[in-house]
Amino acid sequence: MHSGGQRVVITGAGSGLGRELALCYARNGARLALADLQTEGLKETLALVEQAGGNGFCQRCDVRDFSQLAALAQTCEERMDGIDVLINNAGVSSGGFFWDLSLEDWEWQISVNLMGVVKGCKAFMPILMRQRSGRIINIASMAALMQSPGMSNYNVAKAGVVALSESLLAELQPLGIKVNVVCPSFFQTNLLDSFRGPDQAAKQQVAKLLESSPISAADVAGIIYQQSAADQFMILPHESGRMAWAAKQADPQVIYDEMTRLAAKRIEQAKI
Repeated sequence: MHSGGQRVVITGAGSGLGRELALCYARNGARLALADLQTEGLKETLALVEQAGGNGFCQRCDVRDFSQLAALAQTCEERMDGIDVLINNAGVSSGGFFWDLSLEDWEWQISVNLMGVVKGCKAFMPILMRQRSGRIINIASMAALMQSPGMSNYNVAKAGVVALSESLLAELQPLGIKVNVVCPSFFQTNLLDSFRGPDQAAKQQVAKLLESSPISAADVAGIIYQQSAADQFMILPHESGRMAWAAKQADPQVIYDEMTRLAAKRIEQAKI
């Protein structure tokens, strides 16, 4: 049996929301398994975790590669005797109208933002099922619920994360395993460092939205920590996101009309 605080795995922990989640859990006594492609960022996160009084280890991991995720799961078994929380956070951004996005753009987006989550859940499932306990927190996006124009591949990947999480909620709850999915709106992070796509105007637009966010990555991390512990399945950290989702549930056509208007405006600006 393990002793000590929660055993928490975080992918994409080298920066942004992943780093803030690591710090939040560290302050609450967790032991952390930190994974990311960027080893320098991982080292910086671990140093910050230790400064915050936490402890853990780093392991380079590309979530597109199941063997690397399986190796991470094995390390967690060896070093922590299991896990209590798996946070599938690693993700990338992209943008562009459907007719401009290449199939390679689609494959890259799906491979990281959707299949990376699928593979993360799959790699740790044997541990969770053997324990008959634990929690999976999947980081999606408001793009999964609202489908803004000019980012169809991102929308589809994140919507898949929500559908996966809803499926796992039903299947895993009888086994004692809990599931949450997080759908944040734009917030101050380094997501655009990974931006890929033909539409640079979209990148600039997203950059403005990120800068104008009323809450930070640290705020989002705190909300995730609190609401997941309270067993809130779908976590919507932004008030504007909660309002938009409620409006869509009440009358979807209003949102479809608004998205069409936004698309028409962008098409006119782009002179397509």
